[in-house]
Amino acid sequence: MARPSKRPANTVQEFQPEAGAVPFPGYRLIRLRGRGGFATVWEAEAPDQRLLALKFLSTRDSASTTRELRSFQALQTLSHPHLLQTYQVWSLPGQIVIAMELADASLLDLLLLYQEEFQRAIEPEKLCRYMVQVAHALDFLNGRKHRIDGRIVGLQHGDVKPNNILLIGDQVKLADYGLAAPTSGPVIPCHRHGTLEYCAPEVFTGKLTDWSDQYSFAVTYFVLRTGAFPFPPPPDPTRVSLRNYQRPDPDLSLLSPAERPIVARALSPIPQQRFPSCQHFMSAVLAVFKLRACSEANGTVEVSPE
Repeated sequence: MARPSKRPANTVQEFQPEAGAVPFPGYRLIRLRGRGGFATVWEAEAPDQRLLALKFLSTRDSASTTRELRSFQALQTLSHPHLLQTYQVWSLPGQIVIAMELADASLLDLLLLYQEEFQRAIEPEKLCRYMVQVAHALDFLNGRKHRIDGRIVGLQHGDVKPNNILLIGDQVKLADYGLAAPTSGPVIPCHRHGTLEYCAPEVFTGKLTDWSDQYSFAVTYFVLRTGAFPFPPPPDPTRVSLRNYQRPDPDLSLLSPAERPIVARALSPIPQQRFPSCQHFMSAVLAVFKLRACSEANGTVEVSPE
């Protein structure tokens, strides 16, 4: 006697990304480039032979998928030379797929390369060049000048870290907007957080401020500059509530004496005591290394000796 099928006849099998697969006519997957909790990123060839990245989001985590799509819709209309460009979104059985620019690597990859191959830190001039570009992108996002759902708002990225800063040629672009949140005032309620090691302290208490991204940006600068974190890891949120968690004072001893007060200000537990913008923070850092930022007509940023 034949066994009854365990799968209903009308069930559509979920698409499984793999090398050589064709998720859409003319698009061919080449290789896996990254993997997260509910997403994978694949290098793919488009119908015009152009290489791009396809991000596959599993719809099993409906909340994360909804946030990602809302952020995609909000940011698709924004244009900045240091924000990763997204092209299109599709739906497949069990997957949402976002097509976007293909990056060469992330700044975390670059840091690991320097540590493993050269046993040294990224040169301050190179690091500053990249961080100035990110500062411009963050200040553009954070500025309360974007019309979204009929309101003029700012956008806090919500997950600034080396993994989300991507190298494309000799420039970097800020990516991964799944936690981006619109802000209509200097402080708003926030019930989700990004990567704990990079989060601003106010995020643990359920608030997001105009300076929260700057805090994560400063932690990112410290990590890329030193290869370490300025704080011990926060407790596991599945075991301990982070509502009353207070970070200890940062240990900035791995930085030069001139850098320490600058980074300490950007890491202030009081948001209003941080720099007015990420560019102000980077201007102070550049002065330490006797560098200056030059914005060119095409929007790129160079860092040149004074």
